[in-house]
Amino acid sequence: MTPSAKFIKLDPNLHQYMLAHGHNADPVLRDLVRETQEKLGRRAGMQIAPEQGTFMTILAQAIGARHAIEVGTFTGYSAICIARGLAEGGTLLCCDVSEEWTSIARQYWAKAGVSDRITLRLAPALETLREMTEGATFDFAFIDADKTNYRNYYEEILRRIRPGGLILVDNVLWDGAVLDEKDQSEDTRAIREFNDFAVSDRRVELVMLPVSDGLTIARKL
Repeated sequence: MTPSAKFIKLDPNLHQYMLAHGHNADPVLRDLVRETQEKLGRRAGMQIAPEQGTFMTILAQAIGARHAIEVGTFTGYSAICIARGLAEGGTLLCCDVSEEWTSIARQYWAKAGVSDRITLRLAPALETLREMTEGATFDFAFIDADKTNYRNYYEEILRRIRPGGLILVDNVLWDGAVLDEKDQSEDTRAIREFNDFAVSDRRVELVMLPVSDGLTIARKL
């Protein structure tokens, strides 16, 4: 078997087995998932998967992240996972534009005991990023917002990530639509273009992983 062929296709039963054999269960996050589903219906699919959240916590811990930023907060699941992985005294800046969605997030940040680590900015993320002082730096970033601005978010954040810091970019497989040439929607084309750009970016070490809907991890050199 060649390395390129070494992968396994997850069916629902195997996925549940995988979840059961990782530290993915958490009562606060479980309740957050349920409330998001009840209040937002199909939009709840925007929430990250449990195994992705645990993975992000471990990554933040592994690099000793103290200062983090996420673009696209939704109802706060990913923010809890990142905040839990930060070193003592760590801070997370969350950028979103929805008061409705982030009002749920605030409740669960309090329940998770991470509110004191999180600052929420309700404004277009590019405005927030471009208004930062030149000295602002981050150790860890997560991009999961409007797809057409992925390249812009990436560039603004890369300028502010310390060497050795990580940028995580979500939905890079876009439910497989990246391979569907018939899908020429604006979001799909934006993700394809970002993926094609990122793989050739020599400012970072980069890997794309089949976690949830596809996760790219870029380490700044």
